[in-house]
Amino acid sequence: MSESRIDIDKLQLLITRGPFNRWLDFRILKSDEDGLELTAKWREEWVVNPDRRYTHGGILAAIVDTAADYAIAAELGRPVPTIDLRVDFHKAAMPGDLTAKARVVRMGSQYSTAEAHVYDKEGTLVASGRGTYFTAAPRS
Repeated sequence: MSESRIDIDKLQLLITRGPFNRWLDFRILKSDEDGLELTAKWREEWVVNPDRRYTHGGILAAIVDTAADYAIAAELGRPVPTIDLRVDFHKAAMPGDLTAKARVVRMGSQYSTAEAHVYDKEGTLVASGRGTYFTAAPRS
């Protein structure tokens, strides 16, 4: 574990600072040198098609982005802005809490890359993605 890695309680406080992340009801389950695992509590408002009841892809993309960002935040001590994000959708995400597993691919002084995989309540992969994040130190 890196010396700068922040503990899971501080990471939980960071992730719930923003109203959008609170609305998604993220809970950090695990954070260690292998990566981050979190859950998002399913909400009826996520449904895009009332007849089929699957989750809107934008919600899945937000979960990918947030999980990847906070895998970096666990190392850096702060969340960072997204520069680029690619998301692949593998299967419709039906009602039920979602779990994301994320890891840092490359930590750089200016830009970093992280990836995340999102699973439904049965453990089936529903989305995955990779993002580039601006990790340069903030200007004073």
